[in-house]
Amino acid sequence: MTSMSVFDQLAMHVFIADFPAVWLRRMAMAGRPVHLPAGRRLFREDAAADRFWLLCGGVVAVDLHVPGRGDIVVERIGPETVLGWSWSRPPYRWRFGAVVAEDARAVEFDATRVRALMADDAVLGRELDARLLDVAAERLQAARHRLVEFYAFPA
Repeated sequence: MTSMSVFDQLAMHVFIADFPAVWLRRMAMAGRPVHLPAGRRLFREDAAADRFWLLCGGVVAVDLHVPGRGDIVVERIGPETVLGWSWSRPPYRWRFGAVVAEDARAVEFDATRVRALMADDAVLGRELDARLLDVAAERLQAARHRLVEFYAFPA
């Protein structure tokens, strides 16, 4: 990653750029810059959801396992997006899978630490919850559209 601090990366990321500086500082303490090489599987459906990422560069394919069909890509997400929302709600299990499609740069967050931040500051918690709900809704809508396409035009 670049020599830019985690705080600076967060201050420039669309998902939380408008957060107050005090929230960005707290979030920065729970995150770290990472390089994600193409081909790396980040998680599979139903595995423990213990982290999430703010993507700064590259592409990640979000997939869904369809019995008898294998893993199908439901969405490709790129810079300025969030990868992962399942960490924020019990049972803390991934609802989808994800694999890096093109080398990516991101800030990776420890979910336990962020949940603690959310519990300590109810206003921060509500704001993150609201934004993550939007992400979850977008992912579910993308999965719905992809599955309609998949079954309307089977291979």
